[in-house]
Amino acid sequence: MLIGTDDPLRPDVVALLEEHLADMRATSPPESVHALDPTALVGPDLTFWTLRDDGVLLGCAALKELDTRHAEIKSMRTAAAARRRGVAGRLLDHVLGTAQERGYARLSLETGTQEFFAPARALYVSRGFAECGPFASYVLDPHSAFLTRTLP
Repeated sequence: MLIGTDDPLRPDVVALLEEHLADMRATSPPESVHALDPTALVGPDLTFWTLRDDGVLLGCAALKELDTRHAEIKSMRTAAAARRRGVAGRLLDHVLGTAQERGYARLSLETGTQEFFAPARALYVSRGFAECGPFASYVLDPHSAFLTRTLP
């Protein structure tokens, strides 16, 4: 399995991100869906990675710079056929390492509060993330869980 920077507009990536958006829309009210569409994952303040096995897309993640000391994890997604294979953990560890290398003091994320998101929340907590209040442009929302981690 290899992690590398990638183009969020590649056809297989677009399909995975559309699946991600569909799940978010099916699980959360419209005003609580904060997932980015593929075109919003392109820009100078974003780095986008995929994890592939022999070229097959297994998952993706993005890192968005909020300011020089704070970044946000966006669009973490594992392909349905690749779940329970460690894909999300590998991607999260890669994002954490990159955030540390870039000198961010804090890494944050928003995810859902519904049962559907429980595995994701458990993964983040296992890597040292803790609940926090809304950050950046987020507002308090009963459907959003905000997590953050201080980086060394």
